[in-house]
Amino acid sequence: MSLMGVDIGTTGCKAIIFDSNARILASAYREYPLKSPKPGWLELDPEEVWQKVSQSIREAVSKTKATVKALAISCLGEAGVPLDRNGRVLGPTIVGFDNRALPLCTRWLKRQDEQEIMSITGMPPNQMYTLIKLMWLKAHQPKLYRQIWKYPCYEDYATFRMGLPPTTDYSVASRTMAFDVRKKQWSAKVCDWAGIDVSIFSDARPSATIVGELGAKAAAELGLPRGCKVVTGGHDQPAGAVGSGVIEPELSIDATGTVECFALAFKRPVLNAKMRKSNFCCYPHVAPDLYISLAFNLTGGQLLRWFRDNFAGEEMALAKQRGVDVYDILMEKMSDEPTDLFVQPHFTMTGTPYFDADPTGAIVGLSLTTTKAQILKAILEGISWEMKLNLHLLEEAGVKVRQLHAIGGGAKSPKWLQLKADMYNKRVVKLSVAEAATLGVAIAAGVAIGEYPSFKDAIQRLVKPEKVYLPNPKRAAFYNERLDTYRRLYPMLKAWKED
Repeated sequence: MSLMGVDIGTTGCKAIIFDSNARILASAYREYPLKSPKPGWLELDPEEVWQKVSQSIREAVSKTKATVKALAISCLGEAGVPLDRNGRVLGPTIVGFDNRALPLCTRWLKRQDEQEIMSITGMPPNQMYTLIKLMWLKAHQPKLYRQIWKYPCYEDYATFRMGLPPTTDYSVASRTMAFDVRKKQWSAKVCDWAGIDVSIFSDARPSATIVGELGAKAAAELGLPRGCKVVTGGHDQPAGAVGSGVIEPELSIDATGTVECFALAFKRPVLNAKMRKSNFCCYPHVAPDLYISLAFNLTGGQLLRWFRDNFAGEEMALAKQRGVDVYDILMEKMSDEPTDLFVQPHFTMTGTPYFDADPTGAIVGLSLTTTKAQILKAILEGISWEMKLNLHLLEEAGVKVRQLHAIGGGAKSPKWLQLKADMYNKRVVKLSVAEAATLGVAIAAGVAIGEYPSFKDAIQRLVKPEKVYLPNPKRAAFYNERLDTYRRLYPMLKAWKED
């Protein structure tokens, strides 16, 4: 018996088949282009995306003799597909970080109560969300808009292409900014404010709900057995949280890759003004009876790559000679003790709490005695300082965290994991999970068909810690004392840039 997790991302998709013990039996990956027909516009071709999804599913199936009993989908948030009543794609997907709707959103929000929108939808009002993109289509492409029957996100679009009713889960539905996260239903009130017919959205159900079974045509197209169950999955971040064992209050993912991201679980919705002002969302988790929020730094691990490419030529040559990772060599000489430098890790658009598209990065405190190893340590500190600030703001808003589960490329470095434990003054648990989002929705599929009695049972069985990092009290106290200094630095740099 096997389960499939399908992850539909911004620039690629993967299909992974797991056995019931979370061992990967087969996988496949396909890329597709993110197109930019005009400056600031970012689009996907839904037909091309579906072709790549179906190819990845077929390839994964062809690599194993195991029978896939059920599948579920994780996907990027916000991005929707305009469909007419015959199921035809009417136009491209406008992805979340496309900024064409910014002027329209700004004008609309001047007439709205932003806190009331947040208190209903759990989303700090922003032009990135699906509802605003629909408003833009209605204003600027009215002929196309009038033909729209449904505007599914990619989870529900995929279920529709599998021959089933377009059905989404609560977490993906929430990313539209049109879903009531308390009542767990589409918000007619918010849609009315936006002038959008609420019927344009797909049916919304809890994660781990069986949508239906594959018929003969869809099964043949995908290489899957007829009767394979299709199950609601989730938004990629809460799906990854499930795959990382974050299914209890006060736990969080710490996923370090191109982007540094926390996905924090908590019991009751937190929808106050502090959450809104710091751009923290609050929406249903993939795991039942929980909510989730996200904090992220968009520069993240890209900052390490920038340092490597510009300042580590000698270490890159040595790494090639030794056959080791260049970052291992770079970190050999890095002290465990804090630096006296500050790095503002905003070398691209910021994430939470600022959402600043025109930020200022900086390295502050350099002297003639500063070494390469100190700059590297300061970069790791800078990425972690920003996430510590996010944690601090979340805790001020009422969202508590006691333990972080580390995954991604950054989790390979013991020195960085110890730095994180010291910086956050929290337990950091390294996991061996390689494909958290696809495993998370495969678990949802397994729960739906009774392979696992519950999410909790599945996590206890499948997700194991490799190592626990505990904070060093002295270093933790040092970082706590300097947080206020770090917090003041960005506004000062921003003011300097704008003068």
